[in-house]
Amino acid sequence: MRIFRAGALSVSVVSALMLFSAAPGYSQSAVDAAQAMASAMDGAGGGIPMADQIAALEAAAAAGDPMALWQLGLMYESGEGVEQDKAKAFGYFTQIADEHADTAPKGIEADIVAHSFVKMGEYYKDGVPEAGVPQDDDYSNRLILHAASYFGDADAQYKVGELFLDEQELGDNPIQSARWLSLAARKGHAGAQAKLGNILFNGDGDLEANPLEGLMWLTVASRRAVGTTDAGWIDDMLNAAMSIADPAQRKRAVEMADSLGVQFGGL
Repeated sequence: MRIFRAGALSVSVVSALMLFSAAPGYSQSAVDAAQAMASAMDGAGGGIPMADQIAALEAAAAAGDPMALWQLGLMYESGEGVEQDKAKAFGYFTQIADEHADTAPKGIEADIVAHSFVKMGEYYKDGVPEAGVPQDDDYSNRLILHAASYFGDADAQYKVGELFLDEQELGDNPIQSARWLSLAARKGHAGAQAKLGNILFNGDGDLEANPLEGLMWLTVASRRAVGTTDAGWIDDMLNAAMSIADPAQRKRAVEMADSLGVQFGGL
């Protein structure tokens, strides 16, 4: 994750944020938005000392700007540009969630808020001892469910789908899992497409197998995951299913994937 270059020039942090968010066609992903903002601020002036970048981010965060809070949270979480500090990262994500919990579930700000709820859920899953945050599975799941249901966040819906496949989490309920995975899959989430395809292809418990639809989703997922860190395991699932399917199923599934792929950027 690149860090955005602060405006020690004629372009202020606040005006740059406003300019970016108003630009046509800006990304609908919180992480992509932060990266795009990094590029935009790079264009406003490179070579600015890291201390000035941090100061500008902190000034915007102090004014409650979600993008700055998110960026700082990512920095302290990963230790890029600052000393890694999970407690500070948790604090920034929590501030976003606390101050913007009722944000309307649309637009880039809502996306960042939803991602912050997911981050909090992940932190509560293991606890953050240095921040005095105990491990709390139930609260973790509630936070992720909020991001999935209220904000309709695809990453959160994918995680809920996984939670419904774990007896130790929300219970082993393949039908509920498929429901949540389907919501994320139809938003173009490759991981959800693959997990949904795998469940449908093989069937699971009360969820009856649908090999053709399952193979279609696995094909779409494989195409969407090209060049990503998820490509390996998704391709393994697809290849396993392809080895079992008959030639007619493989041909029809590819045709269905071609048709469905149009809505995911022509994949």
